[in-house]
Amino acid sequence: MLAPLEKLPYRHVLTLPSEPSAVRIARETAELALTGWGISLRHPTVDPALLILSELVTNSIRHAAELSPQVTVIYAASRDCLVFAVHDSHPHQPSLYGPFAGTGGGGLATVMELVLGLGGTAVVRADSPVGGKGIWITLPI
Repeated sequence: MLAPLEKLPYRHVLTLPSEPSAVRIARETAELALTGWGISLRHPTVDPALLILSELVTNSIRHAAELSPQVTVIYAASRDCLVFAVHDSHPHQPSLYGPFAGTGGGGLATVMELVLGLGGTAVVRADSPVGGKGIWITLPI
């Protein structure tokens, strides 16, 4: 099992308004953080990870912006794993696994295909103090 987030040596948190420009900013911030942490942008996990991140931020903006004026992205890493989460304050918790996961032909189905293909994990966690949720992704590097 992955060490708790606070035990990962590299961490960064970014909160943005729930608007389309957040996708680009979240992705560019990930690239800067990874580079700063010594993780090459040419590592085979990085491009799929950036696509997963972009999909999650896009989904949050599309489906949660009415109840969540902000989206928060948490980035973390160690020498052998990359972790990120996208949080919003909308109460709906999407299904990531099972027959209803990714219905509608888009984002979450792509996310899960990439995560599982890379040997990673995904989980939705309720944020009880704010009533929203975070989708947490862990990928081996």
